[in-house]
Amino acid sequence: MPLFRSKAEDKVREAGYDPIRLPPGQYFTEKWPVLHAGEVPDVDLATWTLELSGEIEQPVALSFAQLRELPATEVTTDIHCVTRWSRFDAQFKGVHWRELAKLCRPKPSARFAIAHAEHGFTSNVPLAALEDANALIVYEADGEPLTPDHGYPVRLVIPTKYFWKSAKWLRGIELSASDKPGFWERYGYNNNADFWQEQRYEF
Repeated sequence: MPLFRSKAEDKVREAGYDPIRLPPGQYFTEKWPVLHAGEVPDVDLATWTLELSGEIEQPVALSFAQLRELPATEVTTDIHCVTRWSRFDAQFKGVHWRELAKLCRPKPSARFAIAHAEHGFTSNVPLAALEDANALIVYEADGEPLTPDHGYPVRLVIPTKYFWKSAKWLRGIELSASDKPGFWERYGYNNNADFWQEQRYEF
């Protein structure tokens, strides 16, 4: 076993977790590191909306209050960053995609979800990743409202992928019949982002 892996697993055990939860090439942390491209946006909730568009029957624009009125879901899940940190049992509260799907009614042609965020940032996942039981449109983390650094007022959480797919400062979700590589994918990050396969970069 590589020395890095051995030491990383030892730290997981010391924290009381099963090392099998740690993907290859990752290290365990109890912190939630802050990483993003660009500046933290100054969001005005009075004008903020979340827009659903693309391959749907009914375009939707929700205010923050309207989003909060939808049935809420709470999940506890592990998250893994491409920069190699992993955090276990992160707690999130928000709206599951199934509630938004009731409003926008996806067409059969919808196969991919493109997250649109502040500063023109995008991230892309197969629709199945957005439909995962632990995926959420999140407004609370660890029992508190999201902080600006972590995506206030709303972010995406897609725990089946490296965490860059979980777009901060979410402003819209576009359903598409074809895949549309996002911001980091256009800079050489792996489109699939499977952390168990260490799909970090295309090269």
